[in-house]
Amino acid sequence: MTQSGLDVVTYGEALALFVADEVGDFADVEKYTRRLAGAETNVAIGLARLGLKVGWVSRVGNDSFGRFIRKRVAQEGVDVSCVTTDAEFRTAIQLKAKAVDGADPAIEYYRKGSAASQLSQVDFNQAYFGAARHLHATGIAAALSPGNMAFAHQALDFMRAGGKTISFDPNLRPMLWPSQEVMAQQLNQLAFKADWVLPGLSEGKILTGYTEPRDIAAFYLEQGVSAVIIKLGADGAYFRTADDEGIVGGVPVAEVVDTVGAGDGFAVGVISGVLEGLPLPQAVARGNRIGAFAIQVVGDMEGLPTRAQLDAAV
Repeated sequence: MTQSGLDVVTYGEALALFVADEVGDFADVEKYTRRLAGAETNVAIGLARLGLKVGWVSRVGNDSFGRFIRKRVAQEGVDVSCVTTDAEFRTAIQLKAKAVDGADPAIEYYRKGSAASQLSQVDFNQAYFGAARHLHATGIAAALSPGNMAFAHQALDFMRAGGKTISFDPNLRPMLWPSQEVMAQQLNQLAFKADWVLPGLSEGKILTGYTEPRDIAAFYLEQGVSAVIIKLGADGAYFRTADDEGIVGGVPVAEVVDTVGAGDGFAVGVISGVLEGLPLPQAVARGNRIGAFAIQVVGDMEGLPTRAQLDAAV
């Protein structure tokens, strides 16, 4: 893939994920299945499966997990030419419990001091980002280190100055922040630079102090954001722009298997839809549909559909 062909660029940490094959405490589980985790790689892979040309920027360790991640992401058609192999720091890993009855599974992270946490402005490739039409960013990468935060601001400022579009999913991880107040203040600084902000309802409440979707959306619109799309779980999603607002109903599923990755699937639908010229309500409907795909399969990104699968479900 050439840099000039990129539709979307994203950046952030990918982790080697080990999903328990049996129900129970991690201390008692004997067998795990290795998979891939990472909000940004989930979105990158989901967009690539729909036929968009996507690049992912990160750092991985010079270890077996780093090689696994690089190979797995590339196999999905995502460009990894700006992923750096770090000779000093290791690749992060994550444990995920076997989900039961659709409940959120227990998760343990081993990411402190990871290779991806060393991402900094030194890793910013102006030509690579400049060749992409759109940037997708999340609040997870920004939380990993001051260097990651500086990288995030540089990337958003650069894309904004170039007239490119930016989507921002807060993806709150409170355990990575010193306090909820610091988290809200710093992530809102990034959100205000985006065109489209995609929080969950509970995230929106934490970030803005408001409880109603309309007020949460107004908070960001007043700062210059073009569209706010708020995930409402099974109820679908609320959207608001300067000219329009509404609720797009959710997509019922027969069985919820694994909720992890639903928000990333939603982002895939919204981003791809808007980039392809769909009206925002239709793009949100696609987000709801892909989110529904994601929760019916074990794994963070395994359920994300190909273009043919998406078209067949409409």
